Amino acid sequence: MKIAVVILNWNGKSLLEEYLPSVIKYSEGSFIYVIDNASEDNSVQFVKENYPSITVIQNTENGGFAKGYNDGLKHIDADIYCLLNSDVEVTANWISPMVKLFEEKKKVAIIQPKILDLRNKEYFEYAGAAGGYIDQLGYPFCRGRVFQSLEKDNGQYDDDREIFWATGACMFIRRTVFEELNGFDEDYFAHQEEVDLCWGAKNLGHVVYYTAQSHVYHLGGSTLSNMNPMKTYLNFRNTLFSITKNLPRRKAFVIILLRLILDGIAALRFIFQLKFNHCFAILRAHLSFYRQFRKMYRKREKANFILKYYLVKSIVWSHFVHQINNFNALIKD
Repeated sequence: MKIAVVILNWNGKSLLEEYLPSVIKYSEGSFIYVIDNASEDNSVQFVKENYPSITVIQNTENGGFAKGYNDGLKHIDADIYCLLNSDVEVTANWISPMVKLFEEKKKVAIIQPKILDLRNKEYFEYAGAAGGYIDQLGYPFCRGRVFQSLEKDNGQYDDDREIFWATGACMFIRRTVFEELNGFDEDYFAHQEEVDLCWGAKNLGHVVYYTAQSHVYHLGGSTLSNMNPMKTYLNFRNTLFSITKNLPRRKAFVIILLRLILDGIAALRFIFQLKFNHCFAILRAHLSFYRQFRKMYRKREKANFILKYYLVKSIVWSHFVHQINNFNALIKD
């Protein structure tokens, strides 16, 4: 298999300086690419001068994570794309377990490794942890991460198993499947687009997988931190997009109605916390969703929808009412 390790960059020279060396050191036999989203720093010049073996693809605009990858990957010929954040430190033998799984399991379309916190390497990292799931209302969570609660890695998720979504921080995907799905939905710009992509793949009968045979360390928050209202806006809006696109019509309408109510409660909570910018971000997210509802509805898959898409009914209830912060305790609740 021809493996392309593809890093999307936007004004990230310092991150490339820090983390490219590990990618080069431990990616033997793979081809490394940097897709640049019209950076205004000298990161492109830095890569070309210091790493001539890396192919740089320059996009003409910053279209965000979704369009950035869609535009850049059109110029890359490979069997497997590894989409890798620029703030990820990879480790020895991180690619070969992926290749083996793709060869052995023909229905597996997408795989993610174990994602650990670069700042605190004994703990899982927010974006992906040990594989992603959603609840009945579309709230995403991970093995090893429930909302903001991160678990220590004690080997409790050292397995290979099917998951619902794989993180865009380090995602391996078959090129044929990426093309079948027409790539990421560019209306998302950033955040939750990998959940939508994986959901669409599962609706088409593909399998999303996690393996602990490979692990990487993710810095996280390099583009937008959890404290940034823009991230709140994108997460709330894009989750509504995904529900609209990927559920049967009647189910989608019921879930959207419940989400709008819960989003209103979340906005009130932000007011009580004096986080007014986040409250306004939720309002903006809803207005954007209303404006684009028809567009999203037209994108719905006409194929079969998977009905058992969720692992638990309400992670919000389990976490905020029952105070459950651990994945294994969550699924037993």
